[in-house]
Amino acid sequence: MKRSIGIVACLLMATACAPMGEAPQTASAVAAATPPPEISEETLRSLTETLSSDEFEGRAPGTPGEELTVNLLADRFAAAGLQPGNNGSWFQDVPLVEITANPETAAFSYSHDGTTTSLDYGTDAVFWTKRVVPQIDVESAELVFVGYGINAPERNWNDYEGVDMEGRIAVILVNDPDYQTPTNEGLFDGRAMTYYGRWTYKYEEAARQGAAGAIIIHDTEPAAYGWTVVESSWTGPQLDMDAADNHMGRIPVEGWFSNEAARALFTAAGQDYEALTAAAREPGFRAVPMGVTASAHLDNSIRREASRNVVALLPGSTRADEYVIHTAHWDHLGRCTPVDGDDICNGALDNATGTAGLVALAEAHAAAGPTERSLVFLAVTAEESGLLGSAYYGENPVFPLAQTVGGINMDGLNIIGPSRNVVVVGYGKSELENYLGRAAAAQGRNVEPEPTPEKGFFFRSDHFSLARPGVPMLYAESGENLVDGGRPAGRAAAEDYTVNRYHAPADEYDPNWNWAGAIQDLELYFAIGRELADSTDWPNWNPDAEFRAARDASRAAAQ
Repeated sequence: MKRSIGIVACLLMATACAPMGEAPQTASAVAAATPPPEISEETLRSLTETLSSDEFEGRAPGTPGEELTVNLLADRFAAAGLQPGNNGSWFQDVPLVEITANPETAAFSYSHDGTTTSLDYGTDAVFWTKRVVPQIDVESAELVFVGYGINAPERNWNDYEGVDMEGRIAVILVNDPDYQTPTNEGLFDGRAMTYYGRWTYKYEEAARQGAAGAIIIHDTEPAAYGWTVVESSWTGPQLDMDAADNHMGRIPVEGWFSNEAARALFTAAGQDYEALTAAAREPGFRAVPMGVTASAHLDNSIRREASRNVVALLPGSTRADEYVIHTAHWDHLGRCTPVDGDDICNGALDNATGTAGLVALAEAHAAAGPTERSLVFLAVTAEESGLLGSAYYGENPVFPLAQTVGGINMDGLNIIGPSRNVVVVGYGKSELENYLGRAAAAQGRNVEPEPTPEKGFFFRSDHFSLARPGVPMLYAESGENLVDGGRPAGRAAAEDYTVNRYHAPADEYDPNWNWAGAIQDLELYFAIGRELADSTDWPNWNPDAEFRAARDASRAAAQ
């Protein structure tokens, strides 16, 4: 799971952002500004409609919907004139394991002063295990409030200092300690979320501390999504990459408390929730044993499977061993919590549109002819399960990462009309923004920072899996300033999607969608990809970006 995708996420803002300064034009930039071959609206419409139809059952990995999806994509890439990218195959196998907790027997309770309170699975708490075992039991484990659950020596911050978590369950706040800061300045980058704020990090750190469990307290603003998203995304079959050790290094129980259930827990424990959460935001906070014990039980069914990434290639004409990559995830949630009898999360916007856009972009590049460098189009699996397909590619790249010049990620396209601005998720991190600035200027659009950096969107889509090992990746899309209706119309559309359709059965194809904004963005991606693929440049992360060292090391080793 990641974010309210595409324009939807970027629209959630209250004020405009300053445009990025334009970079000087070069000869390659002038070429990049040349209008591309027509981006096919018919491809976008028809492929989105097909991928999000009930026949594809929500495109969950390991289901008949996957088989239909990956074969359709291979057929469309072949028809466009691309080549299979993985040593003659269109596919890269991604070994996964599926763990499904039985909701009828899943149990979590806590006890204090002789009183035991049981939490309703799905309503009060959602919990699971990543350990590949048929049963999990945690008995009478003490709950410890560990604030934001961060151990960051370089920032002189350790929420676990002085506490032994062996056999105990960590209760953790979502996001960073300074997420409410108005600016992006602070110990944890102020309003901009760091990786320490992501739920993935919090479970990883709790495991390093030896905890028996880690439960995050849900709060809609810092989490960036409501409780219904937690319930729909973390119940039912849960996927992870398979591992020889059956993930026994993970903590036995991971999960979320609803905010209401967490507050009731603190009250039952005689703890002041507001006072403790305020204290957790301050340097020097120390973990607080809550005087409460908790027990959890899970019965799991286990299924191993191989899902597939789809890899398509347009070989370069002169430097075919250098690669520019385009990514989008083809999967969605499959069958999910029913709403009015509908239990298929079709994932039309998220991410049938981005997948269709990947094919339309490949068609346009193929029609334009080969570039000097090779162009890769990678449709990845299991994004909704934690970026698993892209993470597997990042660890097992088909094309050497040191020879991958950079890339563009698409996670949902703009289906509400053209915009006057472009928003960068992870603004200021890489030199790819110079390419974006030139291409956007050719369209008469401003480039702006993401309006809600506190929501950590940079860590919530597939570009992150390639950024971590150093590949410069760009994640930019339509902003909120619509040509028709301006910012008010954009905000209204964002709120409507987030509340009514995101990760829900209502995310369905609508024949009345306005594809002009999607085409506008795809033309932008085409220009950037074309310039990168016809240049000799090796753009890098900016010097203060957390991925710069990895990139410098990989490029040095390749030369």
